[in-house]
Amino acid sequence: MSPPRRRFDVCNGDADGLCAVVQWRQLDPAPAELVTGLKRDIELLRRVRAQARDEVLVCDLSMQRNLPDLLRLLDQGASVRYFDHHAVEHVPRHPRLQAWLDDSPRMCSSLLVDRYLGGRRRAWALVGAYGDNLVEVADALARDLGLEAEQRATLLRLGQAVNYNAYGDDERDVLIPPANLYGLLLRHADPLRLLEQEPILRDIEALREADLEQALRLGPWREHARGRIWRLPDAAWSRRVGGSLANVLAGLRPELAHAVLRDTAAGPLVASVRAPLRLPRGAHELCRRFGGAGRAAAAGIDDLAPGELGRFVEAFEAGDWVRGPVGPGQAGAC
Repeated sequence: MSPPRRRFDVCNGDADGLCAVVQWRQLDPAPAELVTGLKRDIELLRRVRAQARDEVLVCDLSMQRNLPDLLRLLDQGASVRYFDHHAVEHVPRHPRLQAWLDDSPRMCSSLLVDRYLGGRRRAWALVGAYGDNLVEVADALARDLGLEAEQRATLLRLGQAVNYNAYGDDERDVLIPPANLYGLLLRHADPLRLLEQEPILRDIEALREADLEQALRLGPWREHARGRIWRLPDAAWSRRVGGSLANVLAGLRPELAHAVLRDTAAGPLVASVRAPLRLPRGAHELCRRFGGAGRAAAAGIDDLAPGELGRFVEAFEAGDWVRGPVGPGQAGAC
């Protein structure tokens, strides 16, 4: 078999996406072109110009949102490995596509890569899982690895910092572009020492804490028996804080659903939705009604028209999206 001409690593710029690729490239340090972006840069495969014999690794990107470009790459002769935990309606069957997909609420892309690699970079998988708010899952795996409480807390802090750096409307909102942060992470085999060695991560932590404090002072915009909604103004701090605020609120009140809405200068709102941690289901179904996407426990809407706000609030507070049946996660190679 002929060697690949080029390699492309394509991932979301949050903790889960970056840590998935870090695991892979630490074990296979071949040259590869990284294609990544901020949290809401989902359709990244459109940026990839792969050809016959090229290899494309995709981590933590909705296949549903990238399907046309995935088919284009396969038609052009590229081989694709795909690791993801977002809901997808149709997985194409193709001899050059290998897909490891699982949309269950206790799974993330870093853990899928960890499973494939046999746990050989598990500490990095834990950073991705902590950053994706899978704290109980990551804690259990960390204890199995023999990590003490202080070490688990360090990986949690790191995951939250890396994840936080992915939120913003453009790179002017964040302290370091995700592609540059990836290069920094890749150089370190042991993530437990990163917070000590890399000042930028401590800076991200400090920014996250300040932004969260400002958001929490606002209090809920609406509150009812089954959930709470925060509404944020359009500002650099609010563009960063939305996803992290939703995760923090979910942890503080795990029996409730949460939505964080943010106004934008253009008019449409942005929404981050979290199902109750005690019943992590249906967030993607709710957001899909309004043009959004995501997974059972956490999802979002990039473009909620102001005229749809009342209907969204009504649907959120009805709570049927949480109580409804859950479909099985998709798993396995295609």
